[in-house]
Amino acid sequence: MVKQPHPEVEYFGKLDAEKKKKIAEEKRAKLAKDELKKLKELHFMRCPGCGLELETVVFKGVAIHKCFNCGGVFLEEGTLEKLCGHESHIMESILELFRF
Repeated sequence: MVKQPHPEVEYFGKLDAEKKKKIAEEKRAKLAKDELKKLKELHFMRCPGCGLELETVVFKGVAIHKCFNCGGVFLEEGTLEKLCGHESHIMESILELFRF
């Protein structure tokens, strides 16, 4: 014959399990945050093509990032719109390719 636990024991057991789950989720979130911070420090202003440093230059009044080693040019969000203008249908078509 299996003895059933008291409702109090079951209740506090569930509370304890929820606390442990919350602690585990917080550790995982902190680890993810720390990992993202490390990745940013490692890759910030580095060329995705060759890995050397990117330089910020002004082109048509807009700051862009250029790699003088491989010639790559990289834009932050919104920069392409500033360079091409908002009314261009071609611009909308290009942007649609990159939207997720």
